[in-house]
Amino acid sequence: MSAEAPTIPLLTPYKLGNFNLSHRVVLAPLTRQRSYGNVPQPRAILYYSQRTSKGGLLISESNSVSDTAQGYPDTPGIWTKEQVEAWKPIVDAVHDKGGIFFCQLGHYGRVSNTGYQPNGQAPISSTDKLLSPQIRSNGIDVAHFTTPRRLRTDEIPLIVNDYRLAARNAIEAVVVTGCYSYLRYFDTYHHVGFDGLEIHGAHGYLIEQFMKDKVNDRMDNYGGSLENRCRFALEVVEAVANEIGAERVGVKLSPFSDYGEAGDSNPKALGLHMVESLNKYDIAYCHMAEPRMKTVADKVECPDSLLPMRKAFKNTFLVVGGYDREAGNKAIAENCADLVVYGRLFLANPDLPRRFELNAPLNKYNRETFYTSDPIIGYTDYLFLETTT
Repeated sequence: MSAEAPTIPLLTPYKLGNFNLSHRVVLAPLTRQRSYGNVPQPRAILYYSQRTSKGGLLISESNSVSDTAQGYPDTPGIWTKEQVEAWKPIVDAVHDKGGIFFCQLGHYGRVSNTGYQPNGQAPISSTDKLLSPQIRSNGIDVAHFTTPRRLRTDEIPLIVNDYRLAARNAIEAVVVTGCYSYLRYFDTYHHVGFDGLEIHGAHGYLIEQFMKDKVNDRMDNYGGSLENRCRFALEVVEAVANEIGAERVGVKLSPFSDYGEAGDSNPKALGLHMVESLNKYDIAYCHMAEPRMKTVADKVECPDSLLPMRKAFKNTFLVVGGYDREAGNKAIAENCADLVVYGRLFLANPDLPRRFELNAPLNKYNRETFYTSDPIIGYTDYLFLETTT
């Protein structure tokens, strides 16, 4: 008899709350800039279904929660009926292949300019400090920003409510089959909404602009102490969890990063405070960026670790940032994470879990086409592994 093949940690099953995952390789939320007019396009059906495996978890690109939440060209939203309707066939395609699909909700805050704002108004933020011009993630384009308008204390609940409404939009879509009455016990209905939501609290966007002390210079209940700076983030979590159920909610954090000039003087304390606070809401997962990823493009040697946060958080812990097959397997085997999130490798290898299973060569990604405004190039044209017999 042949020896039994060694177990590949990344390809072992995992139970994420109510969801049974067949492996631990997660599609990262990746900005793709192909949602023309802020509406997801039909080609996204193919893009996401290509990267779907039965029992695999996918996290969508960030969806703006309102018309003030935009900051990049051609990124999707989920605040209008048209946007919700456009997402339905995409979600259906993922479900048809047995995937679990979470929708990321975001707000860019001051990482924006008047060109993306309704009526050309100033972007909103925790602060009125201007963000310096930034080189985009493709390493080529330079983004310029407008001086933001500091939100008044009484306006903050309105932004929290934008997240709540977006959460409802993403989850509640239902198509009824059979007899069209909810009152009949033998009726069936097929849920075509997203399975859950990830609140984007990372990468220098609005929630981080409140959390990080190098940006937040407020003097009210949302500024100063660590508890005050995290108040907005936790109010969003509470509102969304109350709306759709905590078991459907994840949160992405990057306490150690300096995206968009949003750094913090004590990132470990920030990370620990957030995961301990999230425990009170019993949400499905926390998704955290590795300390070595200081910005989108820079991977650095770093003495910091996510292990204290991993140990403090009581539910599923996802890690992201510079992982390959070997590092991902090690993270699972050593209990440093429950799931490992892959961005650029999954972008370029739609069948990444299969390639990891076979330890097959990987396609190389082309950074220059990450954000190409084309429905195919750099989007759905990466090749699958040839079928082997």
